[in-house]
Amino acid sequence: MTTNLEPLTKNEIRTHAAHYDQAKPAVYVGTYHKYNCGSLYGMWVDITTFDEYEEFCDFCRRLHRDENDPEFMVQDFEYYPESWYHEGGLPSEKEFERINEFAALDEDKKEAYEIYLDNYNEDATIEEFEERYEGKYDSGEDFAEHLCEECGYFKNLPQWLQCCIDYSAVWRSLDTGGDYSEFDGHIFR
Repeated sequence: MTTNLEPLTKNEIRTHAAHYDQAKPAVYVGTYHKYNCGSLYGMWVDITTFDEYEEFCDFCRRLHRDENDPEFMVQDFEYYPESWYHEGGLPSEKEFERINEFAALDEDKKEAYEIYLDNYNEDATIEEFEERYEGKYDSGEDFAEHLCEECGYFKNLPQWLQCCIDYSAVWRSLDTGGDYSEFDGHIFR
């Protein structure tokens, strides 16, 4: 039974379809009814192409306008943290906003944020993550040297003595003391 919703235009479909070469957060939106009838009909929808959550929901309703009250089934996900994936209905408004915030990060920060979610706090906001993230370094020792320079510890220290500092030991102290930790080159406070 067809509802009174307007059909999607080709331009709308083109605008909101996920493109694999762009690596943007997307969900495959089908419905439980279609799935239970043996159909996987749906579409990969790029979440970042919508300014408002309601626009996203309206697009999905219009995609499945052949059902009166479609029960959406998100069948697959890509390009956002796996800990946020859940099969079932559409992402909530809060999840939609969180996914779009994630999409706005640069690639290094996306990687670091996912590490932070997996190792520190799976519910962390981007603000919390950014407060705790120190950056990406070749090693903990490189970070220790950077920290010493940034804190001004070398101001009154002769150059010959600076060369004697064991940054490996400094890093071990920072790491084992619980002040900082490192995962895949990303340093967290």
